[in-house]
Amino acid sequence: MSALVGAVLPSFLSLAQSSPDPESLRLWAYAGFIGLVLVFLALDLGVFHREAHVVSMKEAITWSVIWLTCGLSFAGFVYFAYEHHWLGLGLNTPMYNPASAGGASGDLIVQGTVNGRAAASQYLTGYVVEKSLAMDNIFVIALIFSFFAVPPKYQHRVLFWGIIGALLMRGGMIFLGSELILRYQWILIFFGAFLLLTALKMALIKGHDDVSQNRAVRLARRLFPTVDFYDGQRFFTRRTLKPTYSRDARGREVMDPPPPGSLSARWAITPLFLALLLVEITDLVFAVDSIPAIFAITPDPFIVFTSNIFAILGLRSLYFCLAVLITRFRFLKPALILILAFVGVKLLLLSLPPYLHRIVGVLGFTAEPLEPVKVDTALSLLVVVGVLAAATVASIVFPRSGAKHA
Repeated sequence: MSALVGAVLPSFLSLAQSSPDPESLRLWAYAGFIGLVLVFLALDLGVFHREAHVVSMKEAITWSVIWLTCGLSFAGFVYFAYEHHWLGLGLNTPMYNPASAGGASGDLIVQGTVNGRAAASQYLTGYVVEKSLAMDNIFVIALIFSFFAVPPKYQHRVLFWGIIGALLMRGGMIFLGSELILRYQWILIFFGAFLLLTALKMALIKGHDDVSQNRAVRLARRLFPTVDFYDGQRFFTRRTLKPTYSRDARGREVMDPPPPGSLSARWAITPLFLALLLVEITDLVFAVDSIPAIFAITPDPFIVFTSNIFAILGLRSLYFCLAVLITRFRFLKPALILILAFVGVKLLLLSLPPYLHRIVGVLGFTAEPLEPVKVDTALSLLVVVGVLAAATVASIVFPRSGAKHA
């Protein structure tokens, strides 16, 4: 993968830099990144996972390392791209106005020049935050696969197409959120409050474990024909009878053709599609939490988009690594709650003070405008990594009762 990127990147940059318009240059940056992601996904599904098979722990760990390496290595590209302003990156870029320069009377978000060090730090912090919040997603995916009894060899297909849907949904939500905060900067106050409420909800309310009561699943079953068996790794089927299997000359298990006259004229939804539907809904729910969290770090849509996408690209292999082991990390969920609360407070400290005098004025009091409090990005990265590390160590030192013998 790195060799492919090294061969294509110089010619791509040369072609893109021929356009003098900074806005057009940034469009090239997005186009190049999306093209790179599509190449990775095409290789994943079309070459390495062409045939359905059970993903082994070794394979999952290998792919997790690959995706982690790609995600962290992209920080190097971010550094040089913003430092040298490749493709217009770092020029006229949305950035939070430093309190010492802007003061209480200045705009919270301004257009300015972002250097490579600041951009790389923002990217890494956003990547770690999104990666850590994705951990909670794994709990729910494991519950969905267990409820629908999805065979292990078909789980990769569900997660692959789930990632495709997540890319589209998150991309749209990120650019919509970016436009909103640039036009209406007070929305950041609601983002921060929402993150705090989400952390409180996670701490006090236990999630519903009955997947069958999900409204989307119930609606799909009500509107469309469904079957209660799997037709290989197909999402839709015309079979009315459960498939049977036999061994071919090489000893591989193959599906027998359907008996004559047993195919229906109408397509029906298989449990695999229902599982995919819930995975997509789950990612949408978690995106509502995680996208405001990364806007607490930077309003730069390119950093928000790339760090978010790289964080979820490795979610499939991470699932196969941790789906079984993650229940042993008893302090992981409290750590995620603390991270959400931290970024929520950080966003409120940044966005609320400039508007606080107006809120107080509505109540009939007078107050002087306050300066926003900006928590340094490096400190944010240190806090997030420290909380995750502490939760991991504490889970190992103080395991659940009986976990040592499980």
